[in-house]
Amino acid sequence: MQPNALLDALLAEAGMSHAGLAAYVNQAGRSRGLALRYEHTAVARWLKGQRPRGQVPDLICEVIGGRLRRPLSLDDVGFGLPGQAADPHGRCGGAVPLSGFVDRAAALWRSDGHGRQPLDAGALTGTPAVMPVWEWENPPEDADVSREGPTRVGPEHVEILKAARAHYELMYRRAGGVATRDRVVRFLGTETAPLLRGSYSDGLGRSLHRAGGSLVAVAGICAYDSDAHGLAQRYFHQALRLAKASGDRGLGAYVIALIVNQSLHLREFRQAVAFAEAALRAAGRHTTPALAADLYAMQAKAYAQLGDTAAALACIRKAEAAAERIRPGTEPDETGYVQPGLVNVQVAEALLGLGDLRGAREQASAAVGTPAHDRGRVHRLAMLCEIQLRQGEADQAVASAAEMAERAKGMESLRLRDRLRAVREQLLTSGCSGAEDTAELIDGALRVPL
Repeated sequence: MQPNALLDALLAEAGMSHAGLAAYVNQAGRSRGLALRYEHTAVARWLKGQRPRGQVPDLICEVIGGRLRRPLSLDDVGFGLPGQAADPHGRCGGAVPLSGFVDRAAALWRSDGHGRQPLDAGALTGTPAVMPVWEWENPPEDADVSREGPTRVGPEHVEILKAARAHYELMYRRAGGVATRDRVVRFLGTETAPLLRGSYSDGLGRSLHRAGGSLVAVAGICAYDSDAHGLAQRYFHQALRLAKASGDRGLGAYVIALIVNQSLHLREFRQAVAFAEAALRAAGRHTTPALAADLYAMQAKAYAQLGDTAAALACIRKAEAAAERIRPGTEPDETGYVQPGLVNVQVAEALLGLGDLRGAREQASAAVGTPAHDRGRVHRLAMLCEIQLRQGEADQAVASAAEMAERAKGMESLRLRDRLRAVREQLLTSGCSGAEDTAELIDGALRVPL
């Protein structure tokens, strides 16, 4: 049995206790001639996944829907037909209306915020992984996203979500996704969900959904950085659905770039190529130079791993050409991660995959020679260190690894720890002078548990 996150979230939204729901269900049952004697313990069982019998699921819809002043279906409260229950995780789904999607998304935020989501849930593969991207790219579009709800939403609320996104992205860069994830998820549950369920016009609603989608994407980044890949996917798919509701194709392409990056990590290389192509195709002129550069560079890495040299080199050329068109101050906030040097390190990784050590070294050196925040610099130094070891430049590799270990201090990120461990292993395997001392520095960075 899976916990009923939808019912739990609706109870919280309605401000109804377990005992209160039981009492109201008993009362509603009497109006139908039913002698019900439910107590709070029965509600606790429903929340754990037990489905009540007979007319009780309909009574629950009636009671909670009356309190919230909107109709609720059995799917909405997590009591759909056995084996056909609506997805409680808020993935993008054309069959679910936008209002229902928001309820499902809020249920995940509440559940995750209370630590009820398994961090080790596996990532989706096959059709379930592809459908949200397909649904984002294809009709139908949302004709009207206006909504009537208990809270009047204004432009100032959209600005709050934008400020929160900037705040949590900066925290992620400085402290890592493990430290940031709980905070951004709690903000989604307590601040973002009530706004999405509020009252707003179509125009303001699109701005609200855009700001909300961008913030949800940060939650996905933090989950990915925490090695919670299934959870990260769910957040990315939610962000993609909110991006579609906003009507901003560029935001959707940005979210897909995050999905492409995760696909590369999971070694789903053909999927990474296909998703990047979908983003470039569907966003079209809304694809900014920074985003295009990142998408082409990631495609190059995927093609290199697939052994397609010609396609990889073609994507490298496109990535470099797009990077030359980037102009500071003209990009949206979301693509700020495409800093100078990022494309260089992406290209270095692609060239390394193609066996071009000399070209990879040139690109990695250029990346390290460009200013970057500490998180980005750790990745760049790790790439340079690997190339230096392969070229037999032991002294330079040791120096790069030592700086990498120093820069990583204070960050709680499983992705960065993966890079540190990989470099440590490469150093010790090389047997170069100073390897053991530098490995000890890395051990110091890894010693504190997350």
